Amino acid sequence: MTQPILGILTLYLNDAGLLEEKDIYERMTIEGKRLGIQVLVFTPQDVNYNNNRILALFYNPEAGTWKKKWTPLPELIFDRCRIQKSHRYDQLLKFRAKYNHLNFLNRPLRNKWAIHSILSKDAKLASFLPKTRYIEKVQDVHDMLRVHSLLYLKPVNGTGGRGIFRIERVRDGTLLIQGRDQSRHIIKPQRMSSNRLNDYLNGWDLKENRYIAQQGIQLKLPNGRVHDFRLLVQKDGSGKWRVTGCAGRVGAPESITANLHGGGRAVKMDQLLREWINDEQKISSIKADVDSFGVNVATYLELCYDALCELAIDIAIDRNGRIWMIEVNPKPAREVFKRAGENDVYRTAIARPLEYALWKYKQSGKSDKTFVSNKIATKKDD
Repeated sequence: MTQPILGILTLYLNDAGLLEEKDIYERMTIEGKRLGIQVLVFTPQDVNYNNNRILALFYNPEAGTWKKKWTPLPELIFDRCRIQKSHRYDQLLKFRAKYNHLNFLNRPLRNKWAIHSILSKDAKLASFLPKTRYIEKVQDVHDMLRVHSLLYLKPVNGTGGRGIFRIERVRDGTLLIQGRDQSRHIIKPQRMSSNRLNDYLNGWDLKENRYIAQQGIQLKLPNGRVHDFRLLVQKDGSGKWRVTGCAGRVGAPESITANLHGGGRAVKMDQLLREWINDEQKISSIKADVDSFGVNVATYLELCYDALCELAIDIAIDRNGRIWMIEVNPKPAREVFKRAGENDVYRTAIARPLEYALWKYKQSGKSDKTFVSNKIATKKDD
């Protein structure tokens, strides 16, 4: 029987070939060896389109080293590419278009606004969504502030807390603004009158940078830090959606987000819920609702779009125990579980995409055949 090969598709972070998440790919290689699936890593930059071969990275667990070598293009592909403003992303779009027929574990999702719009059409899910508006003009922000005393303004394609800022209408009528710039640096809190807001927002060029305004949920802990929860939902080895885990995140001092990349820390879900809710019976009910919500979101988005294998759903839980969806991340990191001390969850989070890949491989009816890409790769690169 031909050993299945999973190609992890990613992007270099710069022109020097810096690659993120190498430690995850090392762990996936080791886990893949245990399961009987070979793992390799490549980028669109490493593709020879003339003969469908790639200059792939292979990890050697025994030596603890990485090596590049030419190999046929794998049929099973795990797309881990995140949006970036670079020529490398243009190369990714070319790759996806040319090899769209291959067996991808996951397809791209749309931006924050598109995902919100599609989820709001489902009656079961709409109640979990904060009020959200696409910003066409500054007046849209003023209109939202008349209804909601707290807003978050976010770029539709932003990640890791970049470019997000928070506007709060305080009791004296002034506005308190704070946030993070595109480099994730904290913007110091500043107060201003409603009349000055236009000039401030014009500096962010909200329409050109494509922003949404979202109803804010009060999530400050007694120590003044904000918090939220990262819910990971993945396909398992039978092709079913499962909740892998949920961990809490507490933001850095003066941060408006709880992202780990922005200096936040991870804590166990139970620990954070006890600090926030402090009602064991209610906490048990909330956790069951969170699991059900996560599976429902993943199932619905896959139905509306295309193949998916994992999603991270950032959620807020207010003082009354109500669940709010902050956003969906189709290319989730797993670090939050490791940092929270959830080592079993962390290991499962690494293994499940591989188990799902094996299931897809068997379902494709090609477990006893060579890959199509092996058949067409008749020419060897220099």
